[in-house]
Amino acid sequence: MPYIHPVPDTAAEETRGRVRLPASRQSPWWHLTKRLLLAVGILVATVLLVYIDRAGYRDNADVTHQVDLVDSIYYSTVTLSTTGYGDIAPFAAHSRLINAFVVSPLRIAFLVLLIGTTLEVLATQGREMYRISRWRKSMDQHVVVIGYGTKGRSAVQTLRNNGVDVEAIVVVDPSSTALGEAHEDGLAVVTGDATRREVLRRAGVPNAKQVIITTDRDDSTVLATLNVRQLNPDTYVVAAVREADNVQLVRQSGADSVVTSADAVGRMIGLSSLSPTLGAVMEDLLSYGEGLEVAERDLLVQEVGKQPQQLPDQVLAVVRDGVVHRYFDPAVTQLVRGDRLVVVRPAHELPWAPRPGTHGERSTTDEED
Repeated sequence: MPYIHPVPDTAAEETRGRVRLPASRQSPWWHLTKRLLLAVGILVATVLLVYIDRAGYRDNADVTHQVDLVDSIYYSTVTLSTTGYGDIAPFAAHSRLINAFVVSPLRIAFLVLLIGTTLEVLATQGREMYRISRWRKSMDQHVVVIGYGTKGRSAVQTLRNNGVDVEAIVVVDPSSTALGEAHEDGLAVVTGDATRREVLRRAGVPNAKQVIITTDRDDSTVLATLNVRQLNPDTYVVAAVREADNVQLVRQSGADSVVTSADAVGRMIGLSSLSPTLGAVMEDLLSYGEGLEVAERDLLVQEVGKQPQQLPDQVLAVVRDGVVHRYFDPAVTQLVRGDRLVVVRPAHELPWAPRPGTHGERSTTDEED
């Protein structure tokens, strides 16, 4: 469905599609606010100093030559800003000394704060533009995650746990809440609607290796998938849908893999109700870092010619020439070079559950290289 605003929202238009990189230190606005408060503090201190010592000042524009609170505010303002009209001036010796040794340093501090604030704004903008420019140049073969809700965060966590660099992940989400959460996780964010091609271009979808779509609505998922596929026909697209009826539609839109989130949760609940033990095992398989894990690995050289059941890992499937075969399929009775295995094994490394490269083993892929 098209993205329509009956009344243009200027603020939204300015922020839509903007790249936001995670802050490397405290927000510049925090520094600016602190400096502003310091400047106001200097002004207030100067006003109080002049007002308390008002008897040592003369207002040449007033018949009585008296200085009141308003005159103190006026004098402090023009003095700190170095304007100095001269209509109000100290005439007492001690007032002149106070101006020389107290007000003058306050004036210098006030000017330094103003100039420093301006330079900070310009420097911050320049640094941010440079960071974004450098980030764009390095964005190639990265992963774009559309939607940073529960599913998106879980997907990112799984990628990071399996060795994907945080700098190689870009999040697309219009929510300010998602922006903050993604920045806390050290992720770059493009704020905007993923059904708009310009937003996807800013996220580097034309050069992305993978795109993960986890929007809250299936119609948005279909539109996002269509736009992603048009921008990058070769990227691998994984999409999550709420309703099983929409799986085929999302596949036809260009998704390589479609996960039905509602059905998956429903099946987990059903298994847990029928057999709490089975539900616990399934949850263990889907979790990372402890217990059991599902993984895909290369076939090792010493495993060539064996049956899947003879390997130390519990083989679930064999990937041969891009086709997935279940371990009991007659077509994969004997493993050959180039096969990849989908296995269940302990989450912690064990000698009898070898992973390529961890114990000096060579995979068939390494041997071919």
